[in-house]
Amino acid sequence: MPTPAERARELLEHAGIARSRELERVGLSRSQIQRLVQQGVLERVSRGLYSLAGAPLTETSDLAGAARRVPGGVLCLLSALRFHGLTTQNPFEVWMAIERKAWRPRAEHPPLRLVYLSGAVLSQEVEEHDLDGVTLRVFSAPKTVADCFKFRNKIGIDVALEALREYRRLHPKQLDELWRCARLDRVTGVMRPYLEAIQ
Repeated sequence: MPTPAERARELLEHAGIARSRELERVGLSRSQIQRLVQQGVLERVSRGLYSLAGAPLTETSDLAGAARRVPGGVLCLLSALRFHGLTTQNPFEVWMAIERKAWRPRAEHPPLRLVYLSGAVLSQEVEEHDLDGVTLRVFSAPKTVADCFKFRNKIGIDVALEALREYRRLHPKQLDELWRCARLDRVTGVMRPYLEAIQ
């Protein structure tokens, strides 16, 4: 019969980060989890989130941690740009979109920047990716670019322009998707002169 440490190690070697209830599902009690933290086997990454002690925290583990922390959230803006390779920005916070009336998660790590959306703007153009055993929900590349123009006062017009240029360079035949997302976000009038200028 595997020891609590072996069960925790097996789960975390696969998942990278786990919630306390996931550790409980593989047979660990809360007191055993605390004991493994005190013994230096586990590390408390954030409230209710654990990793193997000494495991390097990477950008993907931050995204996986945020997805676990905010199950209904969608990766957006700077974090989604980084995910899609559309920016040189490296945000220190994970940007997540959540429902306007949703419970606001408290997280020490990774630091979160929440954006409140509702309706089709939140539910459409969402992709799902498997990341360290976690389902990461992220807005599609064209939706992310349109969102950058919608929230240009929050992230800066220079970031939105860089995203637009990179999208145009990487996806020159997918401008219809970009316009569809611009209509969804109601930013076609804002984006049109910039797109015409870089064509």
